[in-house]
Amino acid sequence: MASPADGRRFTVDVRPMGDAVVLALTGELDHDTAEPLSAALGAALTDGVPRLVVDFSELLFCDSTGLNVLLHSRLAVQEAGGALELAGLRRPVARMFHITGADEIFRVHPDVAHALAEQRPA
Repeated sequence: MASPADGRRFTVDVRPMGDAVVLALTGELDHDTAEPLSAALGAALTDGVPRLVVDFSELLFCDSTGLNVLLHSRLAVQEAGGALELAGLRRPVARMFHITGADEIFRVHPDVAHALAEQRPA
């Protein structure tokens, strides 16, 4: 999905990569835009993907709604025996994850390449 020139429209690009699926987020993730992420995470869980990596490198903003989608999805993925990891958090988004303590709950990588190079924890 292409985003408008202002870069604020939220999109999720789902990319299978080896044993993982990368969900690349673009724009702003908030109450009004969280459904596409929720749907993509749910579809990956239904498909039985063992490892999900959410790429934040092009995400400009994330509010508590987006965080809650990720937290609930993390639990569902773990219950199914998988892992949900984060990569490429930009400063404003990383700050929100740090303030809420969510950066201690998720496995966070500097970027997708690092995430995919590391083995999934047992």
